Amino acid sequence: MIAEALDTYFPKLAQMPGLKEELLAVCSLQTFETGTIILNEGAYVKAIPLIVSGLAKVFKTEPIQGNEVLLYYIKPGESCVMSVTTLIRNQTSRVKAIIEEEAEVVIIPADKMMNIAKSYPQWNEFVYDLFNLKFDELLNVIEILTFSKKETRLMEYLKKEAELKNSNTLHTTHKDIAYDLGSSREVISRLLKKLEHDGVLKLQQGIVELL
Repeated sequence: MIAEALDTYFPKLAQMPGLKEELLAVCSLQTFETGTIILNEGAYVKAIPLIVSGLAKVFKTEPIQGNEVLLYYIKPGESCVMSVTTLIRNQTSRVKAIIEEEAEVVIIPADKMMNIAKSYPQWNEFVYDLFNLKFDELLNVIEILTFSKKETRLMEYLKKEAELKNSNTLHTTHKDIAYDLGSSREVISRLLKKLEHDGVLKLQQGIVELL
């Protein structure tokens, strides 16, 4: 199962002579339910996740009011670049990662990852590519947070969720959306009702449908 997962979702790692065998020797394949916290702020990184299926989200806690802001998603074929960089620096995590949809994850123990990084250049290339990808996503988040109105920010979030889940019907609540955006449920409810009035979306209990 791990070999098939690596071949399908992490071909750059699987095609490196010796690296695939190394991963097969040290990794495990685990399933995490929705809502599982796989990395907490302030904790040391014990393992590096390679997402095979499902979806995870990475958050940062705002220091003054304690609100959590969604930074980026981890999709199949990706890992948490913040986990990798934090592990390399032997620091505690500054972000939190939560499973959004039930996920199958290849788990690399922290000490084994350090050995892999020293021995296989392809692993570092994978991390650099992932860092560049997530850096672009972070820039987009900063742009939306800094320069966009809350209504625009909400629409960008909903469109991203619809794209990732391949559906215009999102099973979510106003409270969940507010949590992801570091806002209040009251503000989000007001904005959603305005967008519904404008004909952009349709609201039902526990459902937001983009039109």
